[in-house]
Amino acid sequence: MKLTILGGGGFRVPLVYEAVATGATGLTVDDVALYDIDADRLATITAVIEGLGEELQASGRVGGGEAGGEGDGAGEGGEDARPHTLPSLTVTTDLREAVAGADFVFSAVRVGGAEARTVDERVALNLGLLGQETIGPGGLAYALRTIPVALEIARAVAEEAAGAWVINFTNPAGIVTQAMRTVLGDRVVGICDTPIGLVRRVGRLLDVDLVAGEQGTDGQAAQVDYVGLNHLGWLRSVVVDGEDRLPGLLADDAALEEIEEARLIGKDWVRADGALPNEYLYYYLHTSAAIDRITAAATTRGEFLAKQQGDFYAAGVEAAGAEGAARAERDSEACCSSPLDLWRETLHQREATYMAESRDEERREEDVAGGGYQEVALRLMTAIATGRPERMILDVGNIGAGREDAPASERIVPELPAETVLEVLCVVDGDGVHPLPVAPVELGRLGMMAALRSSERLIMEAAVTGSRDAAWRGFATHPLVSSPELGRLLLEGYEAGHPQIAELLARG
Repeated sequence: MKLTILGGGGFRVPLVYEAVATGATGLTVDDVALYDIDADRLATITAVIEGLGEELQASGRVGGGEAGGEGDGAGEGGEDARPHTLPSLTVTTDLREAVAGADFVFSAVRVGGAEARTVDERVALNLGLLGQETIGPGGLAYALRTIPVALEIARAVAEEAAGAWVINFTNPAGIVTQAMRTVLGDRVVGICDTPIGLVRRVGRLLDVDLVAGEQGTDGQAAQVDYVGLNHLGWLRSVVVDGEDRLPGLLADDAALEEIEEARLIGKDWVRADGALPNEYLYYYLHTSAAIDRITAAATTRGEFLAKQQGDFYAAGVEAAGAEGAARAERDSEACCSSPLDLWRETLHQREATYMAESRDEERREEDVAGGGYQEVALRLMTAIATGRPERMILDVGNIGAGREDAPASERIVPELPAETVLEVLCVVDGDGVHPLPVAPVELGRLGMMAALRSSERLIMEAAVTGSRDAAWRGFATHPLVSSPELGRLLLEGYEAGHPQIAELLARG
């Protein structure tokens, strides 16, 4: 089985590799291919992965040699009967070479790198608007320059690995997945770890595995109702033993104190709203406070990451060279920190400072640790490959590909367009991804979802056609902008700051 990781020089790629190499879900992957347009970043992450592989072998978590053998590698009950061995690793800067023959493709690209993210943030902040990676005008700028690349990836996969499943990590995940579905249909699925993180926190309080759908005393699986768009969703009910336990949690201040999303957004608000929101609702509900906190900081999140990761990649190259020389001389005392050690130090700092502008306290260790998108992706991959059902919250079409003309009543959310990508609970098995029904969406939530996706659809149109008017309308009508004048200034700012956007719209 071959897994291709696009954006293979990305900082979080070793997390995916470790989960795959150790067979965390009982699945054996024989080959891992890393693709990136930046050869230096690839070299640094390859050095980290090689160090990680040596550590995994030394600790006995994996065997020596390379993975291989027949079948999908999953034994009865999901446990691999054979010792897991490290998958073979290849690296390339050629997209089609990377995806050729792949069974699964993880797409996690950042067009323009962290430096482009700083432009996304600063253009908006300079106009008094929210400057954030995926929320607000910054997210639209990110989508505008990313969608053409995502479509190129989708076409390459369709031609070089027609049977592959694409698991999209690339932000903004909802609209990027929606664009890729125009080429790949249902074989592309978007993922995000924030909804699962929320459900897990609630499950810990109730002592029930809500993700797996643990059976209650009544013999029925626990049920959760989560609905929204990527980074704009709500957990609206949690049914255990036939009883919705969410109202009781919302009424309990001590319980809400253990839920990161309630602390971020406000216990009184979530209680009044009757639902637990995705943490990114902070930027919609406390927009002014978020802007004030971001502008009061010495750097934006993008500027912090650009420097942090720039320092890491530079130091990683030096460390890889020094480590190699030290090995050659067999003098470990002469060697600096290894690329793996540097990566781990940087990772913890990165995770601990995530969404720092929304907090008055340091992030709690239990909220930093555990899971992550790599686990969600691997569980999804394993369920499809083995046929062993899994439940997870995913970004999927409002109706199956090719059924867009079916009656609206057959959609997950009938009031939204058929092609809309929603974030809902799904069952995944060997036949694919099966979204579960949700209760009718309340008017206020439906309005927020419709306004955001309308804006994003215009940005998608601009990305595909090069229409400057569509881009202007997209920026102007975003719910955190709502101004033709500001929309025009945003567009002009992003054209000036992003050569990719200026070139794209010049062709329209």
